[in-house]
Amino acid sequence: MGSEILLLLLGSVALLLWGVRMVRTGMLRAYGTLLRRALGTASRRRVNAFGGGIVAAFALQSSTAVAVIIGAFAGQGLVSTSAALAVMLGADLGTSFAAQLLALDVKWLWSVLLFVGVPVFLSAQSDRRKGTARLMIGLGLILLALSQMEHAIDLLKTSPVMAMILQTLAAEKLLAFLLGALVTWLLHSSLAFVMLTLSLASSGLVGPELAVALVLGANAGGAAAPVLSLSSAGPAARRVAIGHFIIRGGAAAILLPFAWPLGQGLSAVFANPAVLVAMAHTGFNLCGSILGMPLIDVIGRMLERWIPDAQLSADAGAPRHLDASVLDSPAEALACATRESIVLGERVSAMLAESWNAIETGDPRHIKAVAQADDAVDRLHEAIKLYLVQASRSEMDQEESGRAVEILGFIMNLEHVGDILDKSLMELAEKRGRLGLSFSAQGLAELRAFHGRIMETMRLSLNVFTTRDMGLARRLFADKSGLRAAERDAAHLHFQRLREGVAESLETSAIHLDMLRDLKRIHGHLTAVAYPILEAAGELAESRLREREAGLTPARA
Repeated sequence: MGSEILLLLLGSVALLLWGVRMVRTGMLRAYGTLLRRALGTASRRRVNAFGGGIVAAFALQSSTAVAVIIGAFAGQGLVSTSAALAVMLGADLGTSFAAQLLALDVKWLWSVLLFVGVPVFLSAQSDRRKGTARLMIGLGLILLALSQMEHAIDLLKTSPVMAMILQTLAAEKLLAFLLGALVTWLLHSSLAFVMLTLSLASSGLVGPELAVALVLGANAGGAAAPVLSLSSAGPAARRVAIGHFIIRGGAAAILLPFAWPLGQGLSAVFANPAVLVAMAHTGFNLCGSILGMPLIDVIGRMLERWIPDAQLSADAGAPRHLDASVLDSPAEALACATRESIVLGERVSAMLAESWNAIETGDPRHIKAVAQADDAVDRLHEAIKLYLVQASRSEMDQEESGRAVEILGFIMNLEHVGDILDKSLMELAEKRGRLGLSFSAQGLAELRAFHGRIMETMRLSLNVFTTRDMGLARRLFADKSGLRAAERDAAHLHFQRLREGVAESLETSAIHLDMLRDLKRIHGHLTAVAYPILEAAGELAESRLREREAGLTPARA
């Protein structure tokens, strides 16, 4: 019986967390663009930034989600550290308002929300309609989880083990504070732990003094969660998370010694334990906002000295458009990945252009420049790939999944092009320079023309990827036959010079032919971007061999 009650309680907490996640993802998918735009606009003025944080956190039911969004804005230089801290103080108050709403006796609405939300979700065609339905389902799951949580806690009233644990926590307020902070940090949701505390208080298992200590711990843990979420972000985003932790976590630690008198004072005003917990949560964040707002400029300047902006780097391998705050919105995440993939294509195009200087001159400086560019391409390719993996963890429809696969295929082909340029073509250029060999005038002109054709294919490939235009895709695919003919002509002319005994051609024959081969391999990777577009339109046959056999059948008949 005890294990069943424990499983019921743990399952209720898990369901609550899942409901909170569904509300957040539903809101972001349905209204994420509007919410981010409004938050960015509001962040220009301090009071508006504070109000924007309240609205955003109330809508998303997560101050951590707001931290990720505003941290991304700060990292892009769109908002100052002090404005971002004002948003976070508002977000803390917004989550407490969400707790106030859930503390009302509206748990019976879970059935209505699920009854309406599920059919709408299953029948919805537009992203906004489906996101709204997801939001309704999430709210329904939250209310259902709270109902089940109350039932489990009622069953725990007679448990001697639970009574002993709660008595220990009541006697050791520091232990209760640390437990609340730890559990909240693990859950990444102060709202979930506050609602658990609210249920325990409603059942009479937790007194007002212990409830206040647990609420303070929840707020400290809630301030720590964004620090972890933004730990790998840039200095500006980390400053926001750390500054928020200093204000919110510091206030919670300062008030901990007064948890007992605060609990007694609140119990004299609020007879309902659930209301007491919700008001303690709201009161703490309201006081934290009132005391913290005058300090955000001082804390912001202090953090800018402690965590200075990184020196601007010319590293082409550093991503510019992979915004972590939109990962819960697949359409926006794919747009970010597309923009970064175009940047990757431009880097590879620059490598390809630089490679001709190395081929023509054999100068080690040009060869080294291509090698360094390939290192940057590898880093950027890896960043885009990992970003797509993270984005794929959110639910994608068939079209979004197909686009993710297209982007992944495109950047992999670009990475292969970079490797061919660096690992093969540049080795051939280095070998020619090291041996002091020279191409014949005709041979060099043929290589220049062949290389120029690959440059044109590079431009066309990027345009096809960007526009997904069917006419451009057909033209890119048709260019394969033309290039094969150009390769045959170049090889034929080279062999003709060998028969004529041209000394330069005899000395550089292997290098010349290998360069043609490598450039043709690059062309194959660049034309691959047309395949999924033509295949989706039903214009790409499965096998050329099968087409030929089908064409020969009537002749045999």
